[in-house]
Amino acid sequence: MATLQARLLLSSSISSSPFSSSSSTSSCARSLGVTFRAPRLKAACLSLPKYAHYKHRGVENPIEAYPSASNIPTDAEYSSTTATMVEELYAIAEIVADRAEMHANVGEQRNNWNNLLLISINAITLTAATMVGLAATVGAGTPLLAFKLSSTLLYTAATGMLLVINKIQPSQLAEEQRNASRLFRQLHEQIHTRLALRAPTSIDVKSTTEKVLALDKAYPLPLLGGMREKFPTTIDPAVWWPVQLRLQGEGVHGEIEKNGWSENLEQEMREIVGVLKRKDTAEYVRLSKLVSKTSRILSISGPLLTGIAAIVSTMVGSPLYGSWAVLIGVAAGAVASVVNTLEHGGQIGMVFEMYRNNAGFYRLMEESIESALSEKEVERRENGELFEMKVALQLGRIPSDLRDLASASSSCTKGDDHKSLGFAGKLF
Repeated sequence: MATLQARLLLSSSISSSPFSSSSSTSSCARSLGVTFRAPRLKAACLSLPKYAHYKHRGVENPIEAYPSASNIPTDAEYSSTTATMVEELYAIAEIVADRAEMHANVGEQRNNWNNLLLISINAITLTAATMVGLAATVGAGTPLLAFKLSSTLLYTAATGMLLVINKIQPSQLAEEQRNASRLFRQLHEQIHTRLALRAPTSIDVKSTTEKVLALDKAYPLPLLGGMREKFPTTIDPAVWWPVQLRLQGEGVHGEIEKNGWSENLEQEMREIVGVLKRKDTAEYVRLSKLVSKTSRILSISGPLLTGIAAIVSTMVGSPLYGSWAVLIGVAAGAVASVVNTLEHGGQIGMVFEMYRNNAGFYRLMEESIESALSEKEVERRENGELFEMKVALQLGRIPSDLRDLASASSSCTKGDDHKSLGFAGKLF
């Protein structure tokens, strides 16, 4: 307002002066107009992003990071770098979205494999068992030979198909692809959230790329050469994240809160990690081993029964073993259909993969909490209150419930007390 009044007074004095002319007046007006607009242009060109960039790197004084004036990046250089990082993250987001769609389609396809193969093998097995029974009702000659040959061929085909389906476990493959699709969609949302909150850096691009590659390794698409072992000798939780580099920090001391963190919160998180290791992760690894043993027994029993039935069906009509051959051939076929239905209709492979992924979920939470606690600079951690809320919600709890669990865990001093303590997670 003062500037506008000064301009009006100056303009009136110039117009009232006898020595002024119209040309000089217009020249002064143009000069004053440029002077009046200059502060707005200057304010629009303030290089605030550079200081925010340094603050993000943990540098309080940009001059300390760049002691020489020639090393300080210009606005154009900084904008170009930021734009490049944004373009790279968007490119990765497009690839991640395509991966999620690809795994969803492949998972649906493999689930169809499981249903179709289950129905086909059961139909073949029951048909072969029926032919063995019919062979006993016909006399010797061509009809008996036809029934014997047909039942033997059908049992042999069922044995081969069972060996293949038990090797690849289509229900487990479908569960792997469903998990991969979900995790890729989750990564896609994380990328867009990061872009919405702040300008990305090269570290963001590198960590996102590592997550994509880790997911590709954990959930391979090909069946030949890249398929994971369905009956591993040692069963560990599923791992779909890159190895996190942990720093040995001292943490927060005293009751002074820094970035939402306090000594009590750190102790609470350590207790939660202990409960996750002792209870949740260990329980789902135990269940995975139990289901894997059950799946292995069923995978061996099905082809074994149909193989025995194929051999026995060739003896139908024999004077010595004819009656026993019919009995064993029909019974083995019926039991093989039941075993196949339990294994693939019950989707034992899917249950095994689900338990493995649940154990991996809790292992990831353990590593995330430990990684946050081991960060030296508390200011570089995620906000403590936000971190506590996320951990609580991931476990199906509320923050106050999480504190009660940590308090109960810290009061347990003996092994028996820890056994009576409940699980950390309430979702699974």
